[in-house]
Amino acid sequence: MSEMSYLEKLLDGVEVEWKTLGQTCKIETGKLNANAAVDDGEYMFFTTAKETSKIDKFRWDTEALLIAGNANVGEVKHYIGKFEAYQRTYVLTNFDENVSVRFLYFVLSHSLKKYLEERTNSAAMTYIVLSTLENFPIPIPCPDNPEKSLAIQSEIVRILDKFTALTAELTAELNMRKKQYNYYRDQLLSFKEGEVEWKTLGEIGEFIRGKRFTKADYVEDGGISVIHYGEIYTRYGVYTTHSLSQVRADMAASLRYAKHGDVVITDVGETVEDVGKAVAWLGDDDIAIHDHCYAFRHSLNPKFISYYMQTDSFISEKAKYVARTKVNTLLINGFSKIMIPVPYPKDHEKSLKEQARIVEILDKFDTLTNSITEGLPREIELRQKQYEYYRDLLFSFPKPETVSN
Repeated sequence: MSEMSYLEKLLDGVEVEWKTLGQTCKIETGKLNANAAVDDGEYMFFTTAKETSKIDKFRWDTEALLIAGNANVGEVKHYIGKFEAYQRTYVLTNFDENVSVRFLYFVLSHSLKKYLEERTNSAAMTYIVLSTLENFPIPIPCPDNPEKSLAIQSEIVRILDKFTALTAELTAELNMRKKQYNYYRDQLLSFKEGEVEWKTLGEIGEFIRGKRFTKADYVEDGGISVIHYGEIYTRYGVYTTHSLSQVRADMAASLRYAKHGDVVITDVGETVEDVGKAVAWLGDDDIAIHDHCYAFRHSLNPKFISYYMQTDSFISEKAKYVARTKVNTLLINGFSKIMIPVPYPKDHEKSLKEQARIVEILDKFDTLTNSITEGLPREIELRQKQYEYYRDLLFSFPKPETVSN
């Protein structure tokens, strides 16, 4: 019998009582400012950030659910032990003995954000009001039989924990593979003296700046394909053959274009690492680029250049030519002086063959660690969809019209 068949049998004919979250536990908030965190603290300190901080004292020593009241609104964490909490973090403790804490965690993770969105008038949720959180509805299966109710809750938790563990295992493997990939990439692109000739970017190519367009110029289809600088460090990888955005067709003459084989580089970013990030354009047609981008036109393998620009040594050099003002900005004259390796520089055909060999190896690693259609990222995405499917199915209890206090 499959897990779902077993659960269906367990749920067959079961009634559900809806309680409010406030009826199932004690809800309070922390009292500390976020800057109370210390680097070498002994105890967990829950703020509204995704990452957990540390602190040198604790207020609670129990099992708890922690809900971000602002910033990452509605994010839920489950913890057992000694901890402290930020003043905008809701702390749930003293749970009803007939309600599984882990079951509550999954119910909140599944439905809380949507519940909050439906009850806010603003475009973006900025904080959680206590009364809204207290009235969040919780389904209690088989309320007249606590033993069976806890058995059902435990089975739901077991199934969802199993999917969570599988995803975590794959994610850990992916992170390990990425470290391996970064190591081998840097090794493949490290050369002994005499194996290559080091040339500046300015020696091997030219930088062509894009022309400005704005979000108001975007169209759904029928427009000019463009690369926006923000997409380079958020959505593109080493290379791309297609654009993610289009602007009005009547702008064609006012734009500036990257050609097949150009490496498109950002000149601004929120972090130093984002500035100067590159994507090789391998599409058949020219593509318009934003004025915060440069098209680097050259005669080398474009993916070889793009891969090299990911190495630690290149990023370290690049950092010297980033103006750290309100917006981190690339100093293109300095950037053009960064040296990159050119194998067999006196034999262009042999040089391109060696670059292609290195690229082929790196492509395999890149597919394994970054591709959303192949490799581990694809498998993680499928696992996540499978988890969400079963989670939705497991929590598809008949919705209440009202929940009594």
